[in-house]
Amino acid sequence: MTASAWGVACLRVLVCALLVALYSPLFAQRPGSLRDRSEFAKTLAPYVPSPQAVVDRMLDAAELKPGETLYDLGCGDGIVLITAARRFGAKAVGVELSKKLVDAAQERIRALNLQERVKVIHGDLMNVNLEPADVVTVYLETASNDLLRPKLEKYLKPGARVVSHDFEIRGWKPVKVERIPAYHRDHMIYVYRMPPRK
Repeated sequence: MTASAWGVACLRVLVCALLVALYSPLFAQRPGSLRDRSEFAKTLAPYVPSPQAVVDRMLDAAELKPGETLYDLGCGDGIVLITAARRFGAKAVGVELSKKLVDAAQERIRALNLQERVKVIHGDLMNVNLEPADVVTVYLETASNDLLRPKLEKYLKPGARVVSHDFEIRGWKPVKVERIPAYHRDHMIYVYRMPPRK
């Protein structure tokens, strides 16, 4: 190899090393990178807080009763859980993938002294036992509801209610559909009742 060819080869290696050094930190921080792909792959919807008026109407429409057990799948900051316990006298279990949101929900629950009636699970909602649920609330996307539907059909008891905020569950016929104005737009509520097992 001539001196000039050797110089070009060295220059190329140096440029490549410089590019890797400059750009690797950016890729390491991107959602979906190898470092954090496992958590983001499990996310079925972005976190969007529900207005209190919509939460109240969801639980009214579900006919939640004192002593019943509600599961909120993707519970976010815990507003549905807290409302179920305080206003309806229900037990409530939330499932949330984000540790930051779990911590925030648990802090609110402790501040309101609701630890005996409200529990938050840090984990994947697809891996939670739903058999105790009388009511399940979700604020996922339609495609995520499609993934969740077989689990609901398999584990929920007859008469259990499922309430979906904004996104219907395809293949099911709702027993109620309501439109609630809040935050400068209309919110949709779909209520489903699990049929008797065949």
